Amino acid sequence: MNLTVIRSVRTNNFKDDAILHKITEMWKEASSILKNYNNVRYGLYYNYESDYKGDYTLSVAIESNENELTLKIPNTSKYEIFEVDTAEEFGILNAWKKIWEREEKGDLERAYSFDFEKYYPNGQIEIHIAIK
Repeated sequence: MNLTVIRSVRTNNFKDDAILHKITEMWKEASSILKNYNNVRYGLYYNYESDYKGDYTLSVAIESNENELTLKIPNTSKYEIFEVDTAEEFGILNAWKKIWEREEKGDLERAYSFDFEKYYPNGQIEIHIAIK
């Protein structure tokens, strides 16, 4: 899969006091650039320092063709897909908490390569977690 990165931030889920501000501003800027773009959007997680407790890069990205400057996600990666309950106010955060809980229990062996949230035009959201 080839993705064009629109905006990025480097952050940490537990040590960055400005995480919500950084992510909100990144999405606002990206949304203003993509205001007429009606296809799937991605929240891409990569460049992991370690595990979910370490630093990582989060980017807003869109699918692109081979001729554009892109970030290539290897097709060899295996993913476990988590559906987000979009009826919940904190559906995305709750889905991530479930992912982290499963990892802590040893029920999910993450690869920490490229993970992504997939935002469909109809409002559906999936989280794709790279697994070993």
